[in-house]
Amino acid sequence: MKIPAHVHRRSFVSGIVGGAAAAGLASAAGAQTPEPVRCHVGPPEHIKGPRVWMDMDQIELDAAYDQAYYAPMGYQISKRIASTSDAVRKRLGEPLRLAYGPTPIEKLDLYRARKANAPLFIFIHGGQWKNGTAREHGYPAEMFVNAGANFIVLDFIHVTDAGGDLGVMASQVRKAIAWTYKNAASFGADANRLYIGGRSSGAHLTAVALITDWAKDYGVPADVVKGGICSSGMYDMKPVRLSKRSNWVKFTGEMEDAMSPQRHLDRLHTPAVVLHGTNETPEFQRQARDFAAAAKAAGKSVELIVAPDYNHYEMGESFGNPYGPSGRASLALMKLPIFAT
Repeated sequence: MKIPAHVHRRSFVSGIVGGAAAAGLASAAGAQTPEPVRCHVGPPEHIKGPRVWMDMDQIELDAAYDQAYYAPMGYQISKRIASTSDAVRKRLGEPLRLAYGPTPIEKLDLYRARKANAPLFIFIHGGQWKNGTAREHGYPAEMFVNAGANFIVLDFIHVTDAGGDLGVMASQVRKAIAWTYKNAASFGADANRLYIGGRSSGAHLTAVALITDWAKDYGVPADVVKGGICSSGMYDMKPVRLSKRSNWVKFTGEMEDAMSPQRHLDRLHTPAVVLHGTNETPEFQRQARDFAAAAKAAGKSVELIVAPDYNHYEMGESFGNPYGPSGRASLALMKLPIFAT
């Protein structure tokens, strides 16, 4: 994650400081306060090129799948999420580290509920399919534990370590969900109240998991997952394939289709909540709207939540806040109180 070239850190900070100083001097002199210095949001200024997707040229489409252009402080929010995760572990204690598969990466962190037979929430982190760890994403654990649930966050292979194949990541996520169901009793959880959710590329993997044939492919009940939260995700891979994300995801026609949950809504049998913030990129907003609309038209149980004034990173961070859009939606889906009594 980096600040885009058109938002140079020093000039950005200097502009803010300079603007504040100018405002102070103007106020002291009784003059009218100048307009605040604002950071540019959106694709860099350029001469419009040929259309690649909808009304977007390549530069605009690439920016629409690069959060740095729409949330310049995203790097700082990601760092805050990691430090919040550290603080949560100091309060809750270290999670149980359990293996759901044979390879070194196939492990999960389990933050246990305080009571036996509590429900489960499995969190699938984001990071453009190529970044992020379970340890960096323990921050929602405190909210779920306080509400009376077990919280699990998964580790899984990065797509860059999987030859660019999203199917390998999806397979590991599915395997982890099936493993959790089969082993829930061993750590005192209620396997029949298992929910999943994720943010960004993790929301995409959540949606892929929701269209799984669980009985056929994993030997668990077809309704093993009782509900899913898809916060700021992608659900049709065609525009993603056309964007610069194809530099690290080696799309084929088969992969594009298999990894596009919106094309397989006949397999969606689980209630889903789809969220996006109004300060996200135009494509992440459209993907959420179109997925929810298509699911509703197909007669599926789906809710679309639009969060005013939230950017992409703030939507993910809100998984740890019972009053934030992603956290509140998760607790509502699980029918849990904000704080357990």
